[in-house]
Amino acid sequence: MFKSIADAFRVKDIRHRMLFVLLCLVVIRIGSQIPVPGVDSSVFSEWFAAQTSDAFSFFDAFTGGSFESFSILALSITPYITSSIIMQLLTIAIPALEEMHRDGEDGRKKIVAITRYLTVGLSLFESIAMTIGFGRQGLIPDLNFVKGVVIVACLTAGSAFLMWIGEQMTENGIGNGISMVLLINIISRLPANLTSLYEQFISTKTLARGVLAGVIIAAIIVLMVVLVILLNEAVRNIPVQYSKKMVGRRMYGGNSTHIPLKVNTGGVIPVIFASSLMSFPGIIAAFAGKTNTEGVWATILGILSQNNWFNFARPIYNIGLIIYILLVIFFAYFYTSITFNPLEIADNLKKQGGLIPGMRPGKPTSDYLNRVLKYIIFIGACGLTIVAIIPLFFNGVFGASISFGGTSLIIIVSVIMDAVNQTESMMVVRNYKGFLND
Repeated sequence: MFKSIADAFRVKDIRHRMLFVLLCLVVIRIGSQIPVPGVDSSVFSEWFAAQTSDAFSFFDAFTGGSFESFSILALSITPYITSSIIMQLLTIAIPALEEMHRDGEDGRKKIVAITRYLTVGLSLFESIAMTIGFGRQGLIPDLNFVKGVVIVACLTAGSAFLMWIGEQMTENGIGNGISMVLLINIISRLPANLTSLYEQFISTKTLARGVLAGVIIAAIIVLMVVLVILLNEAVRNIPVQYSKKMVGRRMYGGNSTHIPLKVNTGGVIPVIFASSLMSFPGIIAAFAGKTNTEGVWATILGILSQNNWFNFARPIYNIGLIIYILLVIFFAYFYTSITFNPLEIADNLKKQGGLIPGMRPGKPTSDYLNRVLKYIIFIGACGLTIVAIIPLFFNGVFGASISFGGTSLIIIVSVIMDAVNQTESMMVVRNYKGFLND
């Protein structure tokens, strides 16, 4: 991989793309340190540190610490991600959007434009809710209408700016720009997390125990990376045979190919959906200042908090772990069902004269693809669950309180692999061009 990157850096066009992405990432990290006017970042950092629930840990990891310091990029790219997911769901539910999706490049541009407007709307709504919620708790002193408008405008503009710079990286850089924004935000939290692990498990121990703990931590991280790579690269190839056709005096077709079905068909989306749904009540309770409630609501918030899972002293909290696992599996099936249509693939194969050996064209082919999908989706969901639960296990059993989890690792590995694959593809295209020019 490193050799491919070094070779690509020698190519002028690819080098410019890499440097452009690097410059954008530097700008993002600088923006993450600029506080919102009229707000004391240290007050928010203290409030965040005082929170016993992990409701905001997932959100803060995605914002790269911007939310914790309440900078102008506090909302990060989360409104855009939410808007994209909403548009995918609406494309299935609304015929007009589905028709727009099928219109090719023109339809795609219209959907992208709608997604942008929806992102700004969500950013505006979230920034207003945050301003009012934090203002009621006294975290924003002397809050009035003018100051509130300034704060809302800064937060909304920051989210819109990240959306724009992400699109610029996609167009003029390497990899998916929105994913790159998430990547740099997550990576920015790694030093603090590794420092926390060092202080908790290594520095306070004897030399022998410290070295052993360091080796175990490194082995766990390497194991998780390998699991994520295997999960992302695992593919079930469905063989396809195309019949021969006579066109004029020539015979065409008759070749064999395959349909690659990824085992992890939903990517990281099922884990993001499940984690977001589990943390949502805790976020609402924190905004409302109800985190110190007692009775039934305290139990419910405790069950939903990932910090309490694998706590053998309070086994009732492990109900949340079971709910989390079921949600990951459910969203894996749900997301795949709205992004992958076996009936459409079967119809396309039939029109093109292709068939799966042993299967009749049409509905039998669609039913076969459905059966295979149900099998591999379950395997992929189980793999996602294992990767997501490993950090939670060590958090619960050993008290390794870190924001870096399985979701973050899946995103890091997936984005890096995607960028490397795109770089290699650009190198292959360049070699072909050179061959043709010769």
